[in-house]
Formats: sequence, C-alpha cells, structure tokens
Amino acid sequence: MSTDLPTDPPTDLPEPAAAKSAAPGARSKPHARALTGVVVATALPYADDPAAPAGLRPDLDRYAEHCRWLVDSGCHGVGPNGSLGEYSSLTDTERRAVARTAVAAVGRDALVVVGVHGVGAHQARRWAEHAAEDGADGVLCLPPTLYRASTAEVVHHFEQVAAVGLPVMVYNNPLDTKVDLTPEVIGELAAIDNVVAVKEFSGDVRRVRHIKECAPDLAMIAGADDLVLESLLMGAEGWFAGFPNVFPAASVRLFDLARAGRLAEARALYEPLVAAFRWDSRTEFVQAIKRAMDLVGRYGGPSRPPRGPLPGDQLAALDADVRRAVDALAAADAEAAPQTGAPVVAGLRQPAAPAVGVRAAGGR
Repeated sequence: MSTDLPTDPPTDLPEPAAAKSAAPGARSKPHARALTGVVVATALPYADDPAAPAGLRPDLDRYAEHCRWLVDSGCHGVGPNGSLGEYSSLTDTERRAVARTAVAAVGRDALVVVGVHGVGAHQARRWAEHAAEDGADGVLCLPPTLYRASTAEVVHHFEQVAAVGLPVMVYNNPLDTKVDLTPEVIGELAAIDNVVAVKEFSGDVRRVRHIKECAPDLAMIAGADDLVLESLLMGAEGWFAGFPNVFPAASVRLFDLARAGRLAEARALYEPLVAAFRWDSRTEFVQAIKRAMDLVGRYGGPSRPPRGPLPGDQLAALDADVRRAVDALAAADAEAAPQTGAPVVAGLRQPAAPAVGVRAAGGR
C-alpha cells in the first residue's frame, strides 16, 4: 500500500451505472499523445455515508454525470485524482474507482488523464500501471510528494512512471511540493520516452517560453486558471484547469479564441472571469471551486478533511467574484443570442448530461 494514502482494508464501492456496459481498454484518439486542449481537473462529489471515511463516500454516479457533462459542454478531457479531486484523502480502493468511473463515463469521446501522484517512484508507477489497465489515455504526475527530491531523484521518479508506457504529463507545482521543476530540469525530463507534456503551475508566466526553449518537443500546458490567457498567448497548447468545472463552455470558448489569436475577444471574455479564477491558485481552491459549482446550479458539495468549510468572509468574497463572472457571461449570452439564435459563450446554459448509464455509440 502506498504511504501517501490511507491503508485501510478494501471496501466495496458501488459500481457507477455508467461503468456497467463499459469495458476498459486502450484507445486511439487524435492528439492523445500530446494530452492537449482543455482537460478539466475534476472535482469529486461525495454522498453522506456514516460507514465511509469522515462520513463521506465518493458519489460515483454523480461523478460520472459530471464528467459526461464536461465533455458534452465541449471540454477535451477530464483529469480524475488530481489535487482538486482530493486524491490524498481517498483510500486506495476509492482512488481507483474514481479513475475507472471517469474512463467509463467519457468513453472514446475525450481524453482521460489520471493523476498518479505518490510519495515514491514505486507508488506513482503502481498508480500508472492501474491507469493503463483501466483504459486511461495518459497520466499526470507530480514529482515525489512529501519529500524535497534532488534532480536525480526526480528524473528517476519520472523514468519509472514513463516506463509503464502511457503518455506522461509532468506537473510542476513548487508551491505545494517544494520541488521546483525549472525549465532546465524539464529539459532533462523531456528526454525520457513517453514524457509528452508539462503542466506549469509556478505562477511565473515567463517560464512558458523558457520551457519551450529547453524542451521544444513537449506540449506546454497552462496550469493556473488566472494565468491561462497569458500562457496561451505565449504558446501553451493546453489548459489543465479547475474552473471549467464551473464554466466549461466559456472556458473552451476562451481557449479557442486565445489559440486563434483573437486577442480582443479573448480579453473581453477573460477579464470578468479572472477574479473567480484566482481562487484556483489559493490554498482553499478545492472548497472554492466546489462552492462555485453550487452557485451555478451544479453540485460541488463538501470536502473531506483536512479541508473544512470556508469561513464567512471568504465565502462572501468568493460569492461576489463568481456572481460577477456569472453576470458577465449571462450578458454575453444575451448579446449573442439575437445574432446566432443560441448562446455561444457562457456555459450557464450548457447541455444537460444524458442519464447516467446512457452510452454514445462507439463508447467503450
């Protein structure tokens, strides 16, 4: 058992309805090797259950519906078991069930990039092996957690994960791991077979170009929501994102505008969202994004410890930021609707997901 996860006896979680007709297996999709586009670091809903850790059980049916809704709203993929998905608060059994649920819900319609973070290389590799067995398209991996690893140790860590054979997205988040994958270190990691992308979350937008210089063959992925436009304009090819859990259609529209170089339109969409997006870079980002989901009519719900409810002053500030974003997107929809006959921006009126268990043709 991995030491960064609870080591409780296995528990039998109910299988999500979406998984019952889905046989996991390898898929072949355009650009899957690069892991680009808007991939959503999915929040994980819980249901009350006195027998579950902290009285909260992962609600796999609701999670499957959320993954499907994100894809139907235009997102290019989902990322289960990231920090936003509270992977470190899950049991081993739960963590694997969440990944399998995402794979089953998405089918062949989008990417599934599973978080395989672990304290040591052997643990991260084990999670990568599970991801491969379960049909993931790729994995997202931090350097060793809970330990300030040397460059040699970091390289070994990613060599072990990449040896499994899935495309690997390296994740640089020095604020949490205390290990900064500098552009020069990323250049070393780029030489490892199957390392195809890097999610950059240092907060320094200057690194976009520096990383491209040191690792020109890696896909550069924006990691901080409140720097996404700046990163895309400097050459990022993807966005591994938090707030698309709240505004998926608007986020995809922003990504498309930026990638097309339509700066004026991208800025007009981005600027009213930035105050909300800044919560993605705060310590309380999990609770904040779940609260924002609740505010727009989705289900975010509570988090497991160590994360507790936001205090009143933070809730008031967050609610104000999200409502400004909602108002701006609603106004954009109202302006666009007479011209197009349908909203083109907001994501406040995105398509509802099909009933859990309904599979598109060709789904696995």
